[in-house]
Amino acid sequence: MKKKIYLDYAATTPVSSEVFKAMKPYFSHDYGNPSEPHSWGQKTRAAIDKAREQVAVFLGAQPQEIIFTSGATEAINLAHKGLVESRKKADFLPHIITSSIEHKAVLETCLHLEKLKMAEVTYLPVNENGLVQIVDLEKAIKLNTILVSIIYVNNETGVIQPIAEIGEKLKKINIERQVLGQSKVYFHTDATQAIQYFNCQVDSLGVDCLSLSGHKFYAPKGVGVLYLRKGISLTRQQDGGGQEYRLRAGTENVPFIVALGQALEIVGKQNPEINKVMEKLRDQLIAGVLQIKSTQLIGAGAKRSPHIASFLIDGAEGEAMLLLLSEKGIAVSSGSACTSGLLEPSHVLRAMGILPEKAHGSLRFSLGNQTKEEEIKEVIKVLPEVISSLRRMAPDLSDFKLK
Repeated sequence: MKKKIYLDYAATTPVSSEVFKAMKPYFSHDYGNPSEPHSWGQKTRAAIDKAREQVAVFLGAQPQEIIFTSGATEAINLAHKGLVESRKKADFLPHIITSSIEHKAVLETCLHLEKLKMAEVTYLPVNENGLVQIVDLEKAIKLNTILVSIIYVNNETGVIQPIAEIGEKLKKINIERQVLGQSKVYFHTDATQAIQYFNCQVDSLGVDCLSLSGHKFYAPKGVGVLYLRKGISLTRQQDGGGQEYRLRAGTENVPFIVALGQALEIVGKQNPEINKVMEKLRDQLIAGVLQIKSTQLIGAGAKRSPHIASFLIDGAEGEAMLLLLSEKGIAVSSGSACTSGLLEPSHVLRAMGILPEKAHGSLRFSLGNQTKEEEIKEVIKVLPEVISSLRRMAPDLSDFKLK
């Protein structure tokens, strides 16, 4: 049986044994509804309270600022739609500023608000390395701007955005706006890919809202968080009971919430040296892939997360490379999991100025806490032949002439 190598941790991670152990009792032993006053309900309520405290400690926030959701996508929808809807009675059309390289959860939510004429949206360009320019952000701010939403670490390229610098800039802008009697510009970041590797203390970043998904850091799929700074008014998007401070109705998913809290506590205690180990493996992978002719590291001139490296491979289609590697027991991605399977080239790569025909040849590797050096060496050994075989099958376009 061939050894399997998983290098798609940016798409999802396995539930760790420690996290699974923490959540297991709440499936069939401690199963009470946390809204009930009896002892069964109070036990699960206490478990949720503990998880909320664990998340708050990790983010440097207050427990009442933590809203549990089904994932980052729901958290993003709640933050963006909820903020816009809460401004319905305002005498202006709310304006959102985001970037052209956001996760689809942000882009599709903004598009939805535009289509319903509930908001106007500015999509900031990025440079060739996939970086938002703060000067472009500053120029885009208008009197009716209510929200800036910029991803922390891009899920396709691993490029890190200057979130703390943006937060500091918005702080200064908001001081000036307050003096002039203008409304505050709130700041949201999708920190899903940043949680394990970078400072996510909300005051250090200067953010008012932060979203994350548990399954990116060894908790299960189906649970996430919206951090919402105290005092921000949102219109809830899911009506029903009064759960989650009346912002997210529905009986809480106790085992998954417990798991997320436990996973974040583990991340908060992990040795920072883990990042250096992963960076070494990532750089070893990058060096090996770039030895192959006509390959390019995406966002090579920018700082990147230690767990993601994406490449453009000339003469080989991304999905085909993915499938051939999968046959050899190696799991990678040809883009983000939410857009894989689509025929269109990645919106992130197009925003970076990469031509569609080149963008189709993208391949993303993402490392995790179980990645071993021998696995990286095996990938570097296998990949050249996979690429060569696809290049041999590719049509020779030099024989065709435009008529």
